[in-house]
Amino acid sequence: MVIYLFPVLSDPQARAIYDIYGKRGLDVEGWEVVERKRTPAEIREEYERLQREREERRLHQRTNPKGTISVGIDATDLFDHYEEDYEDMVGGSIPHVEINKMHISQSIEAPLTTNDTAILSGSLSTHNGNGGGTINLALRRVTSAKGWGEVEFGAGDTHGPLFGMKIFRNLTPRFFVTAQCGLQFSSRGVRPGITTVLARHLDKNTMGYLQWRWGIQSSMNTSIVRDTKSSHFTFAMQLGIPHTFMMMSYQYKFQDEDQTKIKGSVKSGFFGTVVEYGAERKISRHSVLGATVSVGVPQGVSLKIKLNRASQTYFFPIHLTDQLMPSAVFYATVGPLVFYLAIQQLIIRPYVKAQKEQDLEKQRESSASNITKKKQEAEAAVLLMQESVRRIIEAEESRMGLIILNAWYGKFVTDNSRKHERAKVIDVTVPLQCLVKDSKLILTETTKSGLPGFYDPCVGEEKSLKVLYQFRGVMHQVLSGDNEPLRIPKQSHRIDADT
Repeated sequence: MVIYLFPVLSDPQARAIYDIYGKRGLDVEGWEVVERKRTPAEIREEYERLQREREERRLHQRTNPKGTISVGIDATDLFDHYEEDYEDMVGGSIPHVEINKMHISQSIEAPLTTNDTAILSGSLSTHNGNGGGTINLALRRVTSAKGWGEVEFGAGDTHGPLFGMKIFRNLTPRFFVTAQCGLQFSSRGVRPGITTVLARHLDKNTMGYLQWRWGIQSSMNTSIVRDTKSSHFTFAMQLGIPHTFMMMSYQYKFQDEDQTKIKGSVKSGFFGTVVEYGAERKISRHSVLGATVSVGVPQGVSLKIKLNRASQTYFFPIHLTDQLMPSAVFYATVGPLVFYLAIQQLIIRPYVKAQKEQDLEKQRESSASNITKKKQEAEAAVLLMQESVRRIIEAEESRMGLIILNAWYGKFVTDNSRKHERAKVIDVTVPLQCLVKDSKLILTETTKSGLPGFYDPCVGEEKSLKVLYQFRGVMHQVLSGDNEPLRIPKQSHRIDADT
């Protein structure tokens, strides 16, 4: 108990949490990213927020809801208009766009025991006025750390009752197998089906798959998938009835905040050839928007728009033309890009900016009294440091060591486009000099507002530390981010004589 309590009681924030909520408060995930030195009221509010997020994650992990909504749009009349058939009708010259198919599916999981899970799923489909639905219930049991088994029951008005079994097994740490069999009952009799997949890790980022399927659509398929931090590559080849094809796709992942990806693929077989290219991008915390252009012979040109919102997927395939028309390819490529840039510029960016400003204003209001108190504490600490700093400077001057000439902390305005904004900085020359030991200054990878003699001059905004110092009689200068580690002196900080 002493070993457990010592680090708690020695940390002011951990002790405040322990005093309010006891040991259960320290068990809540998320405290490690909370700003230090908060008041008991702020700690209570943060604890309640983290508790709510934890319960939401638990509920989502238990049920694991997944859903897909697909709405097919027929827009072929835009590019291949049958004017001769409707020229005498009122409005006959106006292109007609219609929804010709729709599909909705949803599934949820319900843990029964630590090893047993029930999965309930259902779907509804309609195409050109005809449709139907299915409902499925699967029971999955984890038999060991190496595998699990699943039994599935289904019913619907399109294919009839269904009974299936599925088994997954890790044979070695790098090799696993999946086997699935099913019986589909219909008015034509019983249709059996078997699918087996063998997979192996070829290296750290590459998987190889072999699939054999026997039944209504028998086939053999082999594929190689390579997934790295910056790219995703897939090559697949299938021999089967009725589909035999070869496919290759590549996706490049940009290492940016919006997780932008561009992709392209080529698929060729007995059905023809299809070329696809597109991109996707994160537009909010839980949403990813993507668009893909599909150009094929004899399939024609299609535009596929997909929106992933958490565990829900919204898919809008738009069929533009049955023929290979350059105008359809052009508008399918340029149209979504122009529309996205317009929406991004006119709606998304102003909305996100307004939300950030609103959150920032609330944060400032809630922490105004606390910042005033921190400012007074920092000013008092600087006064107490004066004598220590004088002795440190004398010692450093005697050996041509490290002397902090000027240091500022806060928000700097360096971009010409932001000249209207006001810099918000504080002088931290004395506190930094006080931290110098043996001609060295080392700051760890954490926010500098918690250092003695520091406080946050611009709550919620990006901050930096700018230091002008002298070492061995030579001027140096460095600009460091708020959470970046800093070690001085450094040769790279040296200011040239002609600068």
